[in-house]
Amino acid sequence: MRYVVIMAGGSGTRLWPLSRQGRPKQLLELFDGKSLLRLAFERLDGLVPVEQILVCTGRDYADDVAAQLPELPSANLLGEPVGRDSLNAVAWSAAVLAERDPDAVVAMVTADQIIEPVARFQDALRQAFGAAEEIPNALVTLGVVPTSPHTGYGYLHRDDELRPGVFRIAEFKEKPDLAVAEAYVASGEYWWNAGMFVWRAATLLSQLDQLLPATATTVREIARNSARLDELFPTLEKVSVDYAVMEPASAGESDGIVVGVPLDVTWSDVGGYASYAALLPADGDGNTRRGATVTMDSSGCIVFNMIGPDHVVATLGLEGMLVVATKQATLVADLDDAERVKQLVAVVADEFGAELA
Repeated sequence: MRYVVIMAGGSGTRLWPLSRQGRPKQLLELFDGKSLLRLAFERLDGLVPVEQILVCTGRDYADDVAAQLPELPSANLLGEPVGRDSLNAVAWSAAVLAERDPDAVVAMVTADQIIEPVARFQDALRQAFGAAEEIPNALVTLGVVPTSPHTGYGYLHRDDELRPGVFRIAEFKEKPDLAVAEAYVASGEYWWNAGMFVWRAATLLSQLDQLLPATATTVREIARNSARLDELFPTLEKVSVDYAVMEPASAGESDGIVVGVPLDVTWSDVGGYASYAALLPADGDGNTRRGATVTMDSSGCIVFNMIGPDHVVATLGLEGMLVVATKQATLVADLDDAERVKQLVAVVADEFGAELA
């Protein structure tokens, strides 16, 4: 049977102070009153029954997730007691589903992206499901057909076409500099790494038996005995699924066959303010604004007022600046430094406590 797991455990610190401890970006209602999580859930409508959708998130967010997704069965909400990176989210989910259904085929999708059109996204997932069902030991990854030489994404280097629309993946590439990214896109042989996967639950666990046997043993024990979750989950090695499974398998270090399916969609990874603002309308001076704001003689700025209508945020003579005002904290930065917000949050936490970070 086919299942989908929405990975919704990230903290989204590059969107601080909109996103804060206990209120990560995927739960913020940033798009016409809907959150990224809600949009991710709605993208699955018609693909699989709601009973076959799970969400893996941080336990601290579980109540908010349940409130935003009232259709989700309570048994399908997996709350991690601590964050242990992407491998353990996918490994635990696979172990849980393997216990429920030994023949489970699982799509792991993200909760922090905008993907349109939905129909094309679903078509790609169906193709990936088919590949995972038909190719022994298949580890299927989705690759976004690039529209620009983006330096903020990892890349997939595809190889031979094994069957229509399904390609062997030769290499996983880290985020490149601009010259390398331009070469990737010009070659026509590379996709953006979407960080979404499809595999048989048993196949993923088999790969872990070969590559990280301690993790395989631990997640199986947690799936069999949920009372040991708090004891065992923090002991899992903190590592990404790409580094722990996909890259070694593509290099022949296990019997897994890494293949890719193209995702030819408009795909926006809402990782920080620049990518979020790009999805919103700008005024005639190129300013992106939310809330009660005034931008006088200012251009190319992002100005968000999340305090309310009784508080005005006004700028004068600014160019290329980021201003975000919330009740708990205010951020002012040069847009060129927006990707360093994550570092700033760590300093805020050290000086003023995690409750303000």
